[in-house]
Parts: sequence; structure tokens; C-alpha cells
Amino acid sequence: MTWPWHTFSSGRSLMVAALIATLAMPVYSATVSGRVELRDSNDAAVVKSRNYSGVVVWLKPSNPVPAAPVHARMVQSDKRFSPHILAVASGTRVDFPNLDPIFHNAFSNFDGQLFDVGLYPPGGKRSVKFERPGIARVFCNIHPMMSAVIVVVDGPYFAISGKDGVFQIENVPPGDYQLQVFHERATQETLDKLSRRTVVLAPETTLALISISESGYLMMPHKNKFGRDYPPASEEGLTYPGAKK
Repeated sequence: MTWPWHTFSSGRSLMVAALIATLAMPVYSATVSGRVELRDSNDAAVVKSRNYSGVVVWLKPSNPVPAAPVHARMVQSDKRFSPHILAVASGTRVDFPNLDPIFHNAFSNFDGQLFDVGLYPPGGKRSVKFERPGIARVFCNIHPMMSAVIVVVDGPYFAISGKDGVFQIENVPPGDYQLQVFHERATQETLDKLSRRTVVLAPETTLALISISESGYLMMPHKNKFGRDYPPASEEGLTYPGAKK
């Protein structure tokens, strides 16, 4: 079959243009770093020690970027979940090993992904695969003082701030992203205002200071997995923002 020359020429031009564009693209992966600070806080660790840890910062790409399947752990020990704040990419399976000499029952019944791993003994382990982005607040149905947060994000470009508020997101390809932030003692309105477009061009990219106000944060008691108050014999529990009464 004979193709018209102008069609062949046009196709060849497109191929050449695509090749040139590909060769012109940066081949490096960037490190995106920055720092967060917390304001208007009533938390003793923030007020006295300027502890700015536990803030999750991530870069949401314009096009979905699948992350390699991995396992993460949230340990139950000394009647605590550790780490208290865990960030994972969607598709990650999180293990909940019980290292205490007592039974536990991890669950989450609002926000993010709903799950209930049931009651299991010392030395046991249960796992949950987090399929979609969202915020999962985790509790124990036996011990109301136990709480944690799992932040599930799109793609592998995320980090959690240290005590000094510093964070680093490694291996970020150059491109256009939406910066997003989560802090458990900030209102959703505050977090939404912190979201912004971020362009990564340089191998070392430093973001402007992220200042997070805790104004408007309210401590509310949480319920057990049945939506009821914990029995009087249970230990007094911690609370979290926005819990439903």
C-alpha cells in the first residue's frame, strides 16, 4: 500500500519531536525538603518543647503513580499503637502485631477505610490492606486510651516531620504536584488551605515553611466499635478531633 508522502512526513516529524522531548527531560530524581511549625497549640509537647513531629506531607502527582506493594507495621505494645502516626501508599498492607501480654482488637469505623481485625491474643498478628487514599483513625475496642492514625496517600512521595519539624521526600521525579498536609490536631478547613500546586524542577527542592494552626481543634471522646461508650471498667481513654458523639 502506498502512503501519501505528507502523511509519512507528518508522522516522522511527530516521532522526532517526541524523541527530542524525551531526551530533553531531566533524568534525575529530586529530594523535596521543608519544615513545618505548629501554632496556637495547647499541647504540652508543642508549647514547652516545640515538638513539631507527626505531620504528614505528601506530593500528589498529576497522573497516578502506583507504588510498589509493601508491608508496614503498627505494633501494639504497652497499651499503645506504635507508631502513633503512620503514612503509607494506597495498596499497602499494614500488620498489627500484638506484643502485649493481653488481648487487643484494633478497628477503625469512620473516615478512611473501615476495618475490624477482631479480638486476638498475645503474640498474634492481624493485617489490613489499605486500598484507597484517606485518613483512618485506629482504636482498640478493649482499651480506650489506645489511638493512632494511618494516612493513606496517592503514590510513594510522602514523609513525616521529625521533632524539629523537618521532612524530606526522596526520589521525586521532576513534574507538577499538589502539596497536601495532614496534622491530627488541625481542622480540615486549615489543612485544605495549606494545599497548593508545587512544581519540582531542581534535584534539591526546598519548600517554603508550612505553618499549621491548631486553632479550632476540639478534643472529643471516641466510642467503641459498636458506637457505644466503653464500659466503666475500661481505662479512661484519649480523645481525638471531630469524633462523633
